[in-house]
Amino acid sequence: DGLGGWSTSGCEMEYTDMNYTICFCNHLTHFGVLLDLSRTKIDITHDRVLTLISYAGCGASSLFLGITLVTYLALEKLRRNNPSKILLNLCAALLMLNMVFLTNSWVSSFNQPGLCITVAVLLHYFLLAAFTWMCLESVHFYLALVKVFNVYVPKYILKCCIVGWGMPAIVITIVLIINKDFYGNGSYSESNPFSDFCWIQGNTVFYISVVAYVFLIFLTNTAMFITVLLQIHSMKSRTESRSRFWKQGFLQDLKSAFSLMFLLGLTWGFVFFAWGAVRIFFLYLFSIFNTLQGFFIFVFHCLMKEEVVKQCRAHFCWGRFRLSNYS
Repeated sequence: DGLGGWSTSGCEMEYTDMNYTICFCNHLTHFGVLLDLSRTKIDITHDRVLTLISYAGCGASSLFLGITLVTYLALEKLRRNNPSKILLNLCAALLMLNMVFLTNSWVSSFNQPGLCITVAVLLHYFLLAAFTWMCLESVHFYLALVKVFNVYVPKYILKCCIVGWGMPAIVITIVLIINKDFYGNGSYSESNPFSDFCWIQGNTVFYISVVAYVFLIFLTNTAMFITVLLQIHSMKSRTESRSRFWKQGFLQDLKSAFSLMFLLGLTWGFVFFAWGAVRIFFLYLFSIFNTLQGFFIFVFHCLMKEEVVKQCRAHFCWGRFRLSNYS
């Protein structure tokens, strides 16, 4: 009530005597909170480990997403085509999602409702934006590899940007118009255990505006993923005969599958299996793979992409590593 005092939320007394008291406080929030369907507490030990994984993974992903963005923005030849432009938007959405997540608990500690609502809105927006751009990635792959002909779309990237950044904004606006207090800092209760995290408080709003949205995109991306892989396999089987290099072809297909899987966000599907006895196991898988999504995107679409490596060697390297005769 404005009179000051101590908050006991997330704290426990370790030692006390006549002279001093030692308290240990924590504000643990793991990445699974964004899509935890059961929205119930977990054991404190698992919470600590998942939080450590989440913050380390998000920090690493933020770094490598930043490197990917700088690389593509600095090298004009890399960002000329539509796939690169879509990738840039996806990286930007994921980078902002990670940054807002990393600062969320710190912001919630100020105990300012308006500030907390703002952070929760931003987190919700960038989560939906990231998924929308993953969906646009899958649609682009489908048009490029399956449809192939008669798919010219005027102002293609502009329309993608309107959808990718506009649809999440519409969802957020609707939620805010209905009731801005759907966002905020929770309380320790069975219905909402995430007290030190600015997020969606109402279960109904969470399931409609987050879970349903993500689930529809996950189904779409899974269907596109299977279709694109079948098309790639079909194209290769028509142009290549079986040879003694089949192992190399298999490894290439495996690389393509993994790179598509992380680009389209299929690893987010782990959360739909996080129920009952296997809940903790899938929360670990969810936290590890999804906090590192930005890192895997860097590996598959920057570090292991021949065009990107050649451009970097031509422009950023020197000595024997410099590629001087590359056009």
